[in-house]
Amino acid sequence: MDNMSFRTLYDVQQLLKKYGTFVHLGKRMWDIELMFIEVKRMYESGLIDKKTFIDAQLVLKREHRKEEKKEKDRSK
Repeated sequence: MDNMSFRTLYDVQQLLKKYGTFVHLGKRMWDIELMFIEVKRMYESGLIDKKTFIDAQLVLKREHRKEEKKEKDRSK
């Protein structure tokens, strides 16, 4: 369905934007978590194919881990 390649959070934002979903909660971690939910809903609704879903989820998981590490480093 989609021939987008996903390397960055921005790429995932563009996918969501294409379907009219804009995510900005004010905290990057929350944005990533909501994007995760929205991408899953798009896949379950048949708007995106499995490869697009998996590629987007991998980017989101990587970015989520980065944010967790940042928060952990800040609390030291």
